[in-house]
Amino acid sequence: MKMKIIINRLLILVVMGLQGNIKAQNKEIKIWESGVPNTIDAVDYKEIHDIKLDRISKVTQPTLTVFKPKNPNGTSIVIFPGGGYAFLAISKAGYKVAEWLNSLGITAFVLKYRLPSDAIMEDKSIGPLQDAQEAIRYIRRHAEEWNLDADKIGVIGFSAGGHLAATLSTRFDDEVYKVSDNTSAKPDFSMLIYPVISMIDDITHKGSRNKLLGKSPTEETKIKFSTEKQVSTKTPPTFLAHAIDDKGVVVENSLQYLLALKQNQIPAELHVYQNGGHGFGLGKVETSDTWTIQCEAWLRLNTFIKQ
Repeated sequence: MKMKIIINRLLILVVMGLQGNIKAQNKEIKIWESGVPNTIDAVDYKEIHDIKLDRISKVTQPTLTVFKPKNPNGTSIVIFPGGGYAFLAISKAGYKVAEWLNSLGITAFVLKYRLPSDAIMEDKSIGPLQDAQEAIRYIRRHAEEWNLDADKIGVIGFSAGGHLAATLSTRFDDEVYKVSDNTSAKPDFSMLIYPVISMIDDITHKGSRNKLLGKSPTEETKIKFSTEKQVSTKTPPTFLAHAIDDKGVVVENSLQYLLALKQNQIPAELHVYQNGGHGFGLGKVETSDTWTIQCEAWLRLNTFIKQ
């Protein structure tokens, strides 16, 4: 028992050390320069960082953590970690993904976005989308000083983070806060990994829907936040990856989004794996461990990175 406690403490120290190195090497930026919109003051509502479980919750100050590659190619990607809109799996679906993207020469930004909460938001359903829109606008405004191509800013989202990435990709023009200029919030491409897509009863992830929309959303609200219903000819090219044995977020989410993209003639690619379950991150030692290779090939095919 004592040995188990010692091992757990050592593990926590190692994780803290790794995350300390990440923060030391990569800059964390507040995205809202003139105050966070849609807020309610809640003195007792404080951010929680559970290092052992790799979770951040109760976010009040959205930030971008910048990961710069050794040989940047001008392409950048904003990462939306998942967590059912209840927490952010900030390392597994954030920092580790950024390091993979850096290996491709891509400048990566991990977005620590606000999670839907009636305690701190006037309208919790739009809080995450506000942060996602402003993250893209912030990067696009500063693209020149970071030597980034303003026309090659993509997004990648995992699980509920995939829902946020898909929402941004279909509702980038929605006026969910007052914008001071005409900078576009549209991603140039999106990558959705085991994403929550639909809010419709038979295929939605009810935990994510409950957090975002409450337990009794109207049919109109369900449709508005079902991203497969919001795809248009303006939706950016999309890469999707999902496991057919995913019991948390069923594969029909990605299938429905793919069909909507096809109907609107949007370039798209979907990889469905026999094994992997939910939350496989960069891949498990099963069929799902090849998605990053296939994603890199898709990025090259569409010239988001060089051939």
